[in-house]
Amino acid sequence: MVWVPLLLVACVVAAVGCARLCRAALAAARPARAEALPGSAPELTVGEAAYLAGGPLRVTDLTLVTMHRARRLFLARTGWATVVDADACAGDALERAVLGALGPEGQAPIPAVRPRVAAADPVRLLADRLVERGLAVSPAGRREVAAGLRAVRAGLLLSLLLGTVSALLVPAAERAPVLAGFALPLLASVLCLLIGRIEVYPYTRWASPAGQRLLAGVSPADPLTALATRGPGVLEPELRAALRGRG
Repeated sequence: MVWVPLLLVACVVAAVGCARLCRAALAAARPARAEALPGSAPELTVGEAAYLAGGPLRVTDLTLVTMHRARRLFLARTGWATVVDADACAGDALERAVLGALGPEGQAPIPAVRPRVAAADPVRLLADRLVERGLAVSPAGRREVAAGLRAVRAGLLLSLLLGTVSALLVPAAERAPVLAGFALPLLASVLCLLIGRIEVYPYTRWASPAGQRLLAGVSPADPLTALATRGPGVLEPELRAALRGRG
């Protein structure tokens, strides 16, 4: 019966992982129920749609392309961004963040600019407003859900490993109860992952279920809206190469 302690370990690890995932999903779902806050706008701006669809980096890409199309910034195919008209950017916080990321010389590689702008205060404030309206999942909520998913996967792998070891430790004629015992934590982990794919997976994204519903109603007819909702893949090849930082 040397396999019984191993079965108990597998059961405990699987149970802890499933419980952690369920708790994280319930915690992440709470702000999503506050979608009808008084005074909250029923429509999304292009910047809000960009955050819900792709997070801070999508907001950065939208800002860079907007400035490029307005001739306030030049995005070279070689992956460099150069300021063209700094005075025209004074009224927009995101564009000022881009200028700050470009530095005093007004020129920098786009791969270096993107994370700086994504971490800037205007992007964080945009994210905070969406979280308060129940349209975005908070960073802490995403981290907890991701950690819960990792814990369930770890429990599944551990159950497979311990079950294999236990089956090898007993004679072939006695393996049936071993396999039946380890089927319990394995089944629990697999079911938790399957349920998580439907119920929990939305909370690993930027948008909450309420935000995803609003995002689904955004028409991508405008090129900038298409960029916000679908990503840089909708851009012309020159701009795609510029954002990727390679010519």
